[in-house]
Amino acid sequence: MPRLSIEEFLQGPATAPILDVRAPQEYAQGHIPGAVSFPLFSDEERARIGTTYKQISQDRAVLLGLDLFGPKMSRMVQQAQKLAPGKEVRLHCWRGGMRSGAVQWLLELGGFQVQLLNKGYKDYRHFVLAELARPHPLVVLGGLTGSGKTDVLHALRQLAQPVLDLEGLACHKGSAFGSIGQPAQPTQEQFENDLAWHLAQLPTTGPTWLEDESRTIGSLHLPTPFFGQLQQAPLILLEIPRPVRVRKLAEEYGRQDAGALASAILRIRKRLGGLATKEALAAIAEDDMEKMVSLVLDYYDKTYTHSLGNRAFVRVPSDTCDATVNAGLVLQAMQASLAKQPE
Repeated sequence: MPRLSIEEFLQGPATAPILDVRAPQEYAQGHIPGAVSFPLFSDEERARIGTTYKQISQDRAVLLGLDLFGPKMSRMVQQAQKLAPGKEVRLHCWRGGMRSGAVQWLLELGGFQVQLLNKGYKDYRHFVLAELARPHPLVVLGGLTGSGKTDVLHALRQLAQPVLDLEGLACHKGSAFGSIGQPAQPTQEQFENDLAWHLAQLPTTGPTWLEDESRTIGSLHLPTPFFGQLQQAPLILLEIPRPVRVRKLAEEYGRQDAGALASAILRIRKRLGGLATKEALAAIAEDDMEKMVSLVLDYYDKTYTHSLGNRAFVRVPSDTCDATVNAGLVLQAMQASLAKQPE
């Protein structure tokens, strides 16, 4: 089979799974979304081959690799048959070198049709950086903490609007409490991979909705070119009364582990101040979630209001956190705003 460009490779048939033959540690650091780990060598074996290459010679490293590869051949073909019953796969290593070439030879010997990524995962990383820098039509949904912005995004998706859920990709809700109830965050590299993948799937005919975010989401950061686009995009600011937001957050946090909530309070104790921290911890102990939320909102409301700076925005007041209602309101505001722009 001819070697494919990254564009051809990604557009391959969904029935042909992407097999990543790099070592497990390489895969864990970052991989093409949806790719299956199909390692030719274990982490330890890869390290041994690398040491042999550096300390002895390339020829000895190749021979060691062949010694390690031989006993695995039958098992790898059997595993590929389970992953791809149609016997068609897409395959890559780091840069389209010996590892993918060896597995391609093996699978073709086993009757598979193999599509090989010409320059390997390295080429996907080039695609990622280009996609993150490419201009995208965006519209940003802003609002103070507890406004239900993520819920509104989901409701907008139900209205057939293009949506990019940054917090979903980051596995974090963006505040000191953002990791509670969430899976572990991906690596920075994987976050970028997933973000670029989703950006590439979005339509180019109209704006995509996303939530207003700071540069960091938990331990991850938004790539600089993309963050710049987010800051320049039209901003629709959902304005929900504070008591409504307090009730919503109190209900959400009331379902969470008290120890996790206390740990989150302690992470921001310097910003809350000693007295507010003490009162917030006492409120958690007393299961008074509304009081705890109200104390924390004093900090987060000031922080978000300050972050708006001189950015222009369209205000959308609402007296409810009903996501369906607010999705209709912000969509109407966005359409009205676009209608006013000169052609």
